[in-house]
Amino acid sequence: MTIQDLIKIYESKKAQYGTQAYRHISSVLSEAKEQHRKDFTGDDHEQSWRAFKGKNLEKLIIYIIKDEVKSLGLGILNGNKLERTKEKNLAEEFARVKRNLLVDYGEFGYHLPDVDIIIYKPETGEIVAVLSSKVTLRERIAQTGYWKMKLQSQELTRHIRVYFVTPDEDGTLTIKNPAKKGRAIVEVDTDGSYVLSEMDIKESDKVKMFDKFIDDLKKLLK
Repeated sequence: MTIQDLIKIYESKKAQYGTQAYRHISSVLSEAKEQHRKDFTGDDHEQSWRAFKGKNLEKLIIYIIKDEVKSLGLGILNGNKLERTKEKNLAEEFARVKRNLLVDYGEFGYHLPDVDIIIYKPETGEIVAVLSSKVTLRERIAQTGYWKMKLQSQELTRHIRVYFVTPDEDGTLTIKNPAKKGRAIVEVDTDGSYVLSEMDIKESDKVKMFDKFIDDLKKLLK
């Protein structure tokens, strides 16, 4: 099972549902899990699947939006590329991006925030937005709020928008009031969340369906 297999399943949903295909990411993952199970030869399939899903959800999201992001004159990058590669081994474009994202911990050095997707201006390396992506909010939403706070605390990174993208499989974002803890964190401590779900959600300025993302990105550029 590879990211290309995941993309193939997504493309079959796109052929079926068109522009609403993003709402069927959970179904894509369910089908991928069955294929992954058939190919698996080890002892703990669940652990292997969780690792695959965690690593490849962000790659699938990049695949879905990269053409539209690039049509706006922006670059898109997997955050792991910056984390794993020393700056001296990065292309100059990516090295600039890395420098523009570092968080200053004083005597403890500079460190990258844990983000999955970076959207930036290729000519300058200026970062427009960072995205974290997980299947449910409980896996990472408080951490996303923390990184928003750290980026907000520095002059160089204050403008960066911090978003969370999720299929929201446990329905944390469905109801606005009374809000569950995860929705409260999104509303107060992040710049927003975009949802890839078949379920209808109570939208707000901060919580929207995923098809609103590109339009919001265009507004940021203005």
